[in-house]
Amino acid sequence: MSEPKWTVVAPLRPRFRDTDAMGHINNAVYVTYLEVARQEYWRAFKDDENYRVVPFILARVEIDFRSEALMHETLDLCIRCSFIGGKSFGFDYEIREQKTRRLVVKATSVQVFYDYAAKASIPCPPEMRARFEAFEGRALAR
Repeated sequence: MSEPKWTVVAPLRPRFRDTDAMGHINNAVYVTYLEVARQEYWRAFKDDENYRVVPFILARVEIDFRSEALMHETLDLCIRCSFIGGKSFGFDYEIREQKTRRLVVKATSVQVFYDYAAKASIPCPPEMRARFEAFEGRALAR
């Protein structure tokens, strides 16, 4: 079975502090790796390093652990937008060991469009939906 197409793939070298007592990447660290993937997605999507203007907040994360990863391995963080709803959108992720392509993690997250000044969720801005669909090269309706 072939790997799905990913919009952004970013290499990551785990740090020693990411490991547990057995030398594996600790399970709690993977949420941070997903955040790094979102950061790389945003950088490619907006061609901008300013993460302070991200118009969303994280609402949900689901992770399936498939195999161990070790500090000396390079991991590929794979991400794509999976849907855009009225006020939210989803990301799909895979984390793979770079050389063997071994699947380490499959994950999903839901983000909510958010007005930080009002501290409230907002509807998906139409221009944001259009930009996501252009960046992904496909329709993103639920």
